Amino acid sequence: MISTRQLTYRYAGGAELRFDNVDVPQGGVLLLRGASGSGKSTWLALAAALLAPGAGDITVAGQSMSALGKVAGDAWRAKTIGFLPQKLHLSAALTVHGNLAMAQWAAGQAQDDTRIREVLAALDVGELAARKPAQLSGGQAQRVALARAVLLQPKVILADEPTASLDDTAARQALALLQAAAQRHSATLVIATHDTRVEANLDRQIGFQPMSLMGKKL
Repeated sequence: MISTRQLTYRYAGGAELRFDNVDVPQGGVLLLRGASGSGKSTWLALAAALLAPGAGDITVAGQSMSALGKVAGDAWRAKTIGFLPQKLHLSAALTVHGNLAMAQWAAGQAQDDTRIREVLAALDVGELAARKPAQLSGGQAQRVALARAVLLQPKVILADEPTASLDDTAARQALALLQAAAQRHSATLVIATHDTRVEANLDRQIGFQPMSLMGKKL
């Protein structure tokens, strides 16, 4: 679940962003709509404990972000948040399998090859385990990044502009994969986008909330 109250953030020398209150149940979907620069990525960073609120509070999976320090925040994020960035950030030096293993190491977990194989197979990219990112198509790379995001069975999946560079067919497939992965793990899903196709292609489910915020600059 995600709940925010009077949430604000101010970048050094910039205007203050004030965000609307939000309540999303566990397993629900929050769609953050808005133009580039409207605060969507800031909201995601606050939800992932990458930024600390200037005021107000955001509670994610039962944890108040205001109460987390940096070290505790890193550990909490590794086991709670699955992040699908717009730029996929797959390590070019590692295989697909190695990229997922690195996520386990970063979370302080032992490498679990069985779990890696299961997640890749669930997203139909199991046969790509030995390839490196340069050997993947754009769609394959996105599936691998999604596999990495759900590998540790996160309680929350954050997706930043997941359809921005995709054609209509690929966009529909990406959104279906995101929702299926979230439902499989009963994860709360947050999608930040300025793509008008996203809402039209999302399946409605319990807890679905489209929200055109984004931060009000004051």
